[in-house]
Amino acid sequence: MSKKPIIVFEGIEGSGKSHHISTVSKYLNNKKISHIKIREPGGNPNSEKIRKLILNNKSNFNRNTDLLLYMAARSENIEIIKKFYNKKIILIDRFTDSTIAYQHYGMGVDLNLIETLNKYLLKNIKVGFTFLNIVNQKNLQKRLKQRRSLNRYDKFKMSFYNKVQKGFIHLSQKQKNKYQLINSNLEIDKNEKLILSKIDRLIK
Repeated sequence: MSKKPIIVFEGIEGSGKSHHISTVSKYLNNKKISHIKIREPGGNPNSEKIRKLILNNKSNFNRNTDLLLYMAARSENIEIIKKFYNKKIILIDRFTDSTIAYQHYGMGVDLNLIETLNKYLLKNIKVGFTFLNIVNQKNLQKRLKQRRSLNRYDKFKMSFYNKVQKGFIHLSQKQKNKYQLINSNLEIDKNEKLILSKIDRLIK
């Protein structure tokens, strides 16, 4: 693996992935280690416009439109990723696994279609390592209630999130050496130490 890998933080809503990617970014900044941090959907100005469209509570896209909008946002982000691939550590809040977990396992979109589009966009770009954050239903509900505002993807039924999380876990089991499961029901400090320890091993 490259010492400047793509490191992805995955998980359903309320799983703590966005907190942990921010913690890692601060840690790298303190060590003066060059990196970039992006999110999906989002990441650059065009992708952020698409993000607002996807997550808007007034949006009511069908599942294929949702998929294509996510892929459009990724298409814009790929230019950033290509520019820094193997040159800087790249931290991504959600990436290709999210598309499969949400659109295929959650919504039933054809897996071959998703994989074909991902391969077309990524070409030779490979994810180095993924932190998969797992959360139980009780904590998910509690954390969503604490949010100041909820977007469209925060308002699905619990059965949907269960399917998505099982999809994530299934993906992680295919390449166990490239994933680390983070039990987000545990104390956040313990998980931060676990993740930062792994980060040190990945980049040194």
